[in-house]
Amino acid sequence: MLNENIKTIRKSKGLSQEELAIKLNVVRQTVSKWENGLSVPDSDLLISISEVLETPVSILLGETVAAPQGDDLKTISEKLEVINLQLARRKTARRKALHWLLIALCAVIVMIFSALVILDSPYLGWNYNDPETAVFGAVFHVFEYLFIRLAPIILIGAVVGIFLTRKQEH
Repeated sequence: MLNENIKTIRKSKGLSQEELAIKLNVVRQTVSKWENGLSVPDSDLLISISEVLETPVSILLGETVAAPQGDDLKTISEKLEVINLQLARRKTARRKALHWLLIALCAVIVMIFSALVILDSPYLGWNYNDPETAVFGAVFHVFEYLFIRLAPIILIGAVVGIFLTRKQEH
């Protein structure tokens, strides 16, 4: 019973004899001897086996554990299907959020560009004898300079991103 239960539970957990042996700090041959009924683990090792296999000692020592049946596999596959659906929904939600974020970025770039065109570089007519005006004018000029050079690149990237993240019709 013990030998069959260790083998069945180990396999149901997806562990090889080598992996179980490593977790228990024994050699693989020891696990093989347990599973073939050639030896029995001592009480300390039995407790360690139950912890590694996440199974109570009473089950290890109890009746024969049946291998997973078709119903168990069906239950597992149904759970995996639910998980896959949740992941697909999350991916769709993220893509939709990114899509709208890129649209908002394009709108902000167009609004800032329009404002700069309407203002027509007002800092050019300012009196730069005042230090505060000089600093503010220099900062405004740097912003405008960088925006005019970077905005088209960012806008093109955002438009491409909008097309790549749009809802795909199947």
